[in-house]
Amino acid sequence: MRCRILAVGSIKEKYFTDGIREYLKRLAPVFPVDISEVPDLPAPQSASPADVAQIIAREGERLLSHVPEDALLVALVIKGRELSSEQLAEKLNEWSFSGRRELIFVIGGSCGLAPAVLKRADFKLSFGPATYPHQLMRLILCEQIYRAVKINRHEPYHK
Repeated sequence: MRCRILAVGSIKEKYFTDGIREYLKRLAPVFPVDISEVPDLPAPQSASPADVAQIIAREGERLLSHVPEDALLVALVIKGRELSSEQLAEKLNEWSFSGRRELIFVIGGSCGLAPAVLKRADFKLSFGPATYPHQLMRLILCEQIYRAVKINRHEPYHK
């Protein structure tokens, strides 16, 4: 199964890109993960709720245009299901044997994910009630995928 992280916007901070690159390198031999990005739209502080909804909807269209019909889509949202690392490992194993060709984790931009993306999602995953910058969320997700793979391979990883 192919695994991909699909995210709104690009990461410019070197400390994030270095961390993400390290986890992708560690994963490459056993569970390769690719990252795809769609451009984010500017969301000024003065944007009205209608403007924000329009931005979210347009970013959602961009995201969904990169999601094949037969892909298993996991949306990262605060109100999703919280899983321990062990439970995520079980889910990753389950998804790997689902018969789907691709597993896609989707991360929205600074305004969140569009209702259309949430409706299309096969699973909604949360890393807790705290709000994280979407750049940091990408790093956290890479680390958690790496941890889940290590758990599934019965390999040691720091606790």
